[in-house]
Amino acid sequence: MLTGKQRSYLKSLANGIDSIFQVGKGNINDNMIKQLNDVLEARELIKITVLKNSPGGVYEICEEVAQKTNSEIVQVIGNKFVLYKESKENKVIVI
Repeated sequence: MLTGKQRSYLKSLANGIDSIFQVGKGNINDNMIKQLNDVLEARELIKITVLKNSPGGVYEICEEVAQKTNSEIVQVIGNKFVLYKESKENKVIVI
């Protein structure tokens, strides 16, 4: 679980990164979860955009992805959300 200070630090880092995934009408599948896990292992912090044609809301999708990837929700802003998962081998971010 992230503390408020850690979450604030990660939010500041997230401001400088672009979305690398989009969730649309196809919703979330096993292949997408595998890709997200791979990227989280490499980068630790990712931003995802939820498209307007997505069947669920941003919060629902964010919680589902966080649960399936065992990652922490850093923030949800508009149609985007940021996830953090500590890497096992590539410690990129020190919090």
